[in-house]
Amino acid sequence: MAITEVQGRPLLLGTKKARVRTWEPGPLLLLAPALASIGAVSVYPVLLGLWLSLRDTTLASPTDSFIGFGNYRQLLADGQFWNAWTHTIEFTAASTLLETALGLMMALVLSESFRGRGIVRAAMLVPWAIPTVVTSKMFGWLFDGQNGVVNYLLRGMGLIQHNVDWYGSTSSALWTIVVADVWKTTPFMALLLLAGLQTIPHSLTEASIIDGANPWQQFWHVRLPLLAPTLLIAAMFRALDAFRIFDLVYVLTGGGPADSTEVLSTMTYKNLFSALQFGYGSALSTMMFITEAGIAVIFGAILLRKLREVGQ
Repeated sequence: MAITEVQGRPLLLGTKKARVRTWEPGPLLLLAPALASIGAVSVYPVLLGLWLSLRDTTLASPTDSFIGFGNYRQLLADGQFWNAWTHTIEFTAASTLLETALGLMMALVLSESFRGRGIVRAAMLVPWAIPTVVTSKMFGWLFDGQNGVVNYLLRGMGLIQHNVDWYGSTSSALWTIVVADVWKTTPFMALLLLAGLQTIPHSLTEASIIDGANPWQQFWHVRLPLLAPTLLIAAMFRALDAFRIFDLVYVLTGGGPADSTEVLSTMTYKNLFSALQFGYGSALSTMMFITEAGIAVIFGAILLRKLREVGQ
């Protein structure tokens, strides 16, 4: 076996010829269409939105000038923005907590063996598979203030004496939207948590039974700690998705009555596509992105701490 050098680097020469690797653009050329598509669909709109948020741009007039952070100063002083921001946070917190809790209950039931479990699992996904607009119209009929099924049932049980205008009242409109969202999205949370439960070894549960643990102790001390990372990831995905709620609110109430269900998505839509204020609307969408980034950071910090605890 001989030793030689190629460009100052030693190479071992055996019976086969030494191969010098050269750079080939083939893989990058294959990735170029995908990277260009991602840039055109994702990166460019984000950068354009950031740029428009720094300008006074509107199609209602020929105004188009650079104003720096003027839109953001106007936004922070806008009471309607804080009203929509508060409603969005309330909706996100309520829907995420309820869907996570109910989804965990459903996942615990579906993780057990019983007759017809496969049919129940398939039927569970029906609400999630229904388009959101269809769900919105359905709940609009259910909570109708005059002929809704909900009012009929509550009157029959004696819980109310008169019909309640669920979507016409500022105190109940947002919570009826939360109910509709919980009904639709809880199966998605149950599916994620069921997958997490199935990764927990049965030997741990069997060992706890041998040690005399009751079902509650098995769940609290064995299953829940091991499920915590999956639980946090599912809750984070759901919170980020709930914060962008648009279709339910737009179809059911349009942000009313008296802006009691106005959220950031509907407010951004109205400014961008109704008022044609591209600068101010882009600032709104940027604030949505900043808030979502903050939510993701909070969940990420808690998740990292839980992962360290489980690793220990």
